[in-house]
Amino acid sequence: MGESGFPTIRDLGLIGDRRTAALITTTGAIVWYCPGRFDYPALLAALLDPDHGGGWTVQMPNAASAGRRYLEDSGILETTLATPAGELVITDWMPMGEGTPQGICRQFSSAPTDIAITLAPAPDYARRSPQLRPQGQGIQIDERHYLYASHPLTVSGAKIAFTLPQGETGWCILADAPLSDITDIQLKGWLQTTLECWREIAAHATYHGPYEREVAESIRALRLLTFEDNGGIIAAPTTSLPEVIGGQRNYDYRYVWLRDAGMIVSALTRAGSDGTDERRFLDFICGYDRDSDHQPLKPFSNLDGNSPSSEECLNLVGYRHSAPVMIGNVAKDQLQLDAYGNVLLAAKLIYKHFETREHWSLVAEIADFLSDRWHEPDYGIWEEQEKHQYTSSKVVAACGLKFIADVAENADQARRWRAAEQAIREFVAQHCLTSEGAYAVAAGEEDIDVTAALFPVWAYTAADSPEMVKTMQVLERDYATGHLYRRHLKTFDSQREGAFLAGTLWVAQYWIMRREFQRAKAIIDAALEFSNDLGLFAEEADAKTGAMLGNFPQTFVHAAFIGAAIDLKAALGKNTAVA
Repeated sequence: MGESGFPTIRDLGLIGDRRTAALITTTGAIVWYCPGRFDYPALLAALLDPDHGGGWTVQMPNAASAGRRYLEDSGILETTLATPAGELVITDWMPMGEGTPQGICRQFSSAPTDIAITLAPAPDYARRSPQLRPQGQGIQIDERHYLYASHPLTVSGAKIAFTLPQGETGWCILADAPLSDITDIQLKGWLQTTLECWREIAAHATYHGPYEREVAESIRALRLLTFEDNGGIIAAPTTSLPEVIGGQRNYDYRYVWLRDAGMIVSALTRAGSDGTDERRFLDFICGYDRDSDHQPLKPFSNLDGNSPSSEECLNLVGYRHSAPVMIGNVAKDQLQLDAYGNVLLAAKLIYKHFETREHWSLVAEIADFLSDRWHEPDYGIWEEQEKHQYTSSKVVAACGLKFIADVAENADQARRWRAAEQAIREFVAQHCLTSEGAYAVAAGEEDIDVTAALFPVWAYTAADSPEMVKTMQVLERDYATGHLYRRHLKTFDSQREGAFLAGTLWVAQYWIMRREFQRAKAIIDAALEFSNDLGLFAEEADAKTGAMLGNFPQTFVHAAFIGAAIDLKAALGKNTAVA
């Protein structure tokens, strides 16, 4: 555990059923869980308030973490705890498949000593005290959740507990509906059914090449954060894990962003996917509700495809006392041109790879929208509070228009979109270069941003163009700490936050294009230092302390890592292995 009872982000593991997820520490404590759906209210939120947020602990004298692993390519997690008396293995999973309950199952191997397992529910982000009463073999929580166990349960105040005696095996289940007559055989059957479901999901994509294990772990993370009902992929399963410890940059990431679409679809498509997950993701984002300002789509949505709620502050102390703790997200009403460009990039990848033209009417509408509105200031990729003529927004819009024009239905469409692309290029050339000749963060500015590393990846410019060479020189000079890179923010001093891991991996992609493979590998390896033992990335990295920062795990970073590894594989050749 970290400071004052807070787990370190690096110690968190993830389980899920592709509807919601839970975070588990290396000592078997469940510290975050939103029953039913990723963005529903938390029942367990000790991650954000150890004293009041609610958690599910395993207490064993003198226990220490002795490793953990996922079973095969599944979301089933085994955690081993060691004591002088022997080891305990905890198997945690969320059941999936026909005939299984919804909730969390926990199995315990033979106990080396007496073990106390305690559930302290805190409904609705701890805004309500739980109502606990016996029902059948278990304890009912707020008439919504039901706890069952292999050994007698006791209630003390707002906590439910049982003791697993030395030498005995055991289990407990927190279910969303009442169960009866649970047996060990039934539990084993649910585990097997869940494992079979994960095997079927894992069969949709296979990757062989550089960083093979790490890529597989990142693909698992994307799968765990996919909403089974409609294919939406959330940015992260958490809210308010801070970008700056003790600061106020704490956001709710339990939504689906348009901007993520291009990178996630690219990662899955190029990682040997059969198209199932990425095409469902495109289906989802193209089913968003329209917005009132006549934009084709909102920049992000909840898992219903609707606009997220407005921001609300919770009465929790926040991770390591970083307040406020927020739910909802005000950026939902912003104009984000890059988000639309990324949808076009995602559509083009799918059209080309799978020879389809799904959602063409909306894709064409987005292209028309960008053709009409590209010249407007927007809030940029980092969703800042000020509108500017952000260079990255212009560039990704131009790239999206160029690529989608190649599959236009008629010559008029193609001419219109290519004309807009050319106009954007002229604007960028005239207004978006610094006095040193680097790509500026925004028109008329002297600062740059790590996003520019993607410009050649998107095929906007050559990697060795004078503008890119100068941009990378400035990036190394002003934004690098070792092999880690930070972004530029206009409304916040980004030197106060950690290195931005997705951006760091974009820099690796740039050097792969320059065929400087050892340099690229050094950057990738530096980023991997900030994935944990399960291969999970947070949003940012504190290069000084080694701490992981921001919401966790972050799909944007996992997609960036997959992209870098696949680019390396392609550049080295199919049969070249890299340790």
